[in-house]
Amino acid sequence: MLLSSTALITGASRGIGAATAQRFAEAGWSLQLMARSADALESVAQHCRAFGVSVATECADFSDPSAIAPAIARLQQQEGTPAVVINNAGAALTAPLSEVSLEQWQWLMQLNVTSVFQVCQAVLPGLRARGGGLIVNISSHAARSAFPGWGAYCTSKAAVQALTRCLAEDERQHGIRLSTLTLGAVDTPLWDTSTVQADFDRCAMLPVAKVADTLLHIAQQPPQLLLEDITLMPAAGAL
Repeated sequence: MLLSSTALITGASRGIGAATAQRFAEAGWSLQLMARSADALESVAQHCRAFGVSVATECADFSDPSAIAPAIARLQQQEGTPAVVINNAGAALTAPLSEVSLEQWQWLMQLNVTSVFQVCQAVLPGLRARGGGLIVNISSHAARSAFPGWGAYCTSKAAVQALTRCLAEDERQHGIRLSTLTLGAVDTPLWDTSTVQADFDRCAMLPVAKVADTLLHIAQQPPQLLLEDITLMPAAGAL
């Protein structure tokens, strides 16, 4: 494991985030978990604590730009700087770009792009002070393709990839590594949200457990090695 073997995971109350928290706990990592829903987050935390690891939680609404930095500051003040940061929080929106309102656009960009930028900025001083660490930003196959009705989402995930590449160049000198996990369709509660209208075969999607396994694999690499950009797709391809 890396340094203190502590991981910060955003969007940890369900889906990929919850599965990743459990997988890291099984492997003995201490956890710092963030999400909007206090009850759901505490349920995940209790499950992880059953593995005998330390789990700290902090609620934050990632659609609110004023909530993120203070929440991370509280976590770091109490628990210290994590060795690994996984930016998983996000959302999706399906609509032709001509019908996406400015409010909807700003909401999605805040959740999928700006919050990632904010989390990275908030943890960088601590990572620099400790001599390095790893940030993993989760992107999507949609960043590399164009799908009807998914223009805003595709744009947001392409921005995450560009942000990760640029930040990697900025922070390499400080021993901070940046990795992108690019995912095809994953079977998560995202498909049940009111902002997504899609009829895909969820049985053909990636299971969250496999995504969690991949994130742990990335995190377990030694500081001399970087899995810069991993793409994980369903065997059926793009759905």
